Parts: sequence; C-alpha cells; structure tokens
Amino acid sequence: MRLRILLTFVLAAVLAACGDGTASQGGGAPANRIRLAYQAFPSGDLIVKNKRWLEEALPGYRIQWTKFDSGASINTAFVAGSVDIAAIGSSPVARGLSAPLNIPYQVAFVLDVAGDNEALVVRNDSGVSSIEGLRGKKVATSFASTAHYSLLAALDRAGIRESELTVVDLEPQDILASWTRGDIDAAYTWLPTLKELKRNGKVLVASRELATAGKPTLDLGVVSTAFLKAHPQAVDAWRKAEARALRLIADDRAAAAAAVAAELNLTAQDAEEQLGQGVFLKPADLASPEWLGTPERPGALAAGLVSAAQFLKDQQKIDAVPDLATVRDAIYTKGLPDVLAP
Repeated sequence: MRLRILLTFVLAAVLAACGDGTASQGGGAPANRIRLAYQAFPSGDLIVKNKRWLEEALPGYRIQWTKFDSGASINTAFVAGSVDIAAIGSSPVARGLSAPLNIPYQVAFVLDVAGDNEALVVRNDSGVSSIEGLRGKKVATSFASTAHYSLLAALDRAGIRESELTVVDLEPQDILASWTRGDIDAAYTWLPTLKELKRNGKVLVASRELATAGKPTLDLGVVSTAFLKAHPQAVDAWRKAEARALRLIADDRAAAAAAVAAELNLTAQDAEEQLGQGVFLKPADLASPEWLGTPERPGALAAGLVSAAQFLKDQQKIDAVPDLATVRDAIYTKGLPDVLAP
C-alpha cells in the first residue's frame, strides 16, 4: 500500500519532468520519437549517447535522452508512459516485473555486470572495520536500486537484520553531500560517486564479491513493450548501437573512455579506470544460455531475475514473485544473434 501511495505521489513529478506522459503508441505521442532514460555511470550506453550513434542510425526519429538518478525513478517513468528505452539495474527490473508494479517492458540488452564499480564503503573515522560493525550505524543507499539489493544481500550474508541499523534512501549526489557533512557512516553506491567516498573511506564489500556468493547484479537495457511492438526496427538499431559500444570498450578502451569522460565530466584517465572496474560482456555472449539466450533456447537471466525477486519478497520489499514463464516472456531475444554480429 505504501508503494502504491508513493507511486501516485511521484507520478505527477515524473510527468512534469518527462513531458506529456503519453505512451509511444496509442497515447498521442509522436510516432518518430524515442525517449531514452540514461544514468550517469560508466557504460556503453553513455558511449552511444556521446557518439550519437542512434541519431546516425535512425535519422527519421527524434532522439530524446533524459538523465535519471536511479532505477526506481525510471520504473516510475515507465508506469507513467514517459520512457521508451532505459538503462536500469537488474534489481529495479525484478521489482518492475513483480506485483504491484507489473510494468509492461522487455529486457533486451545486458549493459554490464556489476564488479568493483558498486560497493559498500564506510567512513575511515567511523570505527567500523566489518559489515557486522554496522549495527547501530546510519547507512545510505538508493532504494530499489542494485546497490540497495546488494546492501540487503551483504547484511543477510553477515546475519544482520535491517532493523539493527538505520538505512536511509538517498540518490548518489545526496549520498556524497551527506557523506561530506558527516551525516552518514557508510553507503552502498556506484561510480562515479563511489570514487569520491573512497577518498576517506574503505570498502567493506563490492558487488563483484557478492556476485560470486550468488547475488549478482547487472545493468540492463529495457524497452517498453508498446514501443517494441510499434518500432521493432528502431529497437534493433538501438541494440546494434549498444553492441557497437561493447566492442569499442573491448577493442579501444581509450576511445571508449574519452566518450564516457565527456559525458561524466571526468578526465580520460579517471573514465578509463572506472570502466575497468565493471564487467562488460562480448556482444556474442548476450545470446548465450548464461545471459539473454535465444527464442529457441532461453537464457539464465530470467531465472536470475526471479531469484532476485524472491530475495526482495523475502525482505518484504515486494508483494509477490513472478513465475519463470512470465519473466521469460519479458526477455526480448528475437533476432539477437544477427543484431549482435559486427
């Protein structure tokens, strides 16, 4: 009930920020417009934006990029019909596919797998040297994000109840401000904010370690089901552009870093270092059984999202867990091997 009330309250703000809020088809929005939600973390998505590859591939479309601070706000925008394509974490997607949201969107790409680019950091002056030491402390994260999911997983692994500490909901820029003021003892967040926290803090656990312990998190490319049905060729062009970005990260890290640096206002050296902390798949891997799979052979990503949803249900963060068939239906793999080919 609290989530429904919150969504109702937030929708008005999202509609004001994102335009008229109508869907791409059936709601009166222009048929030649693509509204993309991006986030300010090092990824191939920023490369596609910076190099204008989508504008190049789809000259007949008006490409509209809007920055969001978290997956929770992106989910709200999808509910409002204000976004067509988005870069969003796997935990928010698991929430989005679950009740009460039940968002009609499709997972169509894996942007990256979280490694050392997301982590739980504690202040050097906090006196805390382990996760167990967080009892009674104030810890910030962005609710409904992959970082929030990883924080809950880290606490669960350490045998700590969430009620034994104070967890506050802050967006990355607000985490940094609170950290600077000394208002929080620790935070689970991502780059580039993470790097700033590490200047006077130490990492207790990173998402790479949690992934090996069975709680992986990813950044995914998600497409509105209505937009996908109306514009499959445009979605193919977007998938091709994202695959091109993955190849650039693998083959020419300096060029990839230059594009990311321009988007995040970083030095090229910082951008290259931050790209090195994520895990970027080869385009061909996305069609493998480990990830998205193919129409004939569904990948393991669907089961991973169900597992994430079950964990969130156990943590009383969502109402119900979708079944595997429902989640598999929300993985878009049509033509994937051909789209991913150089």
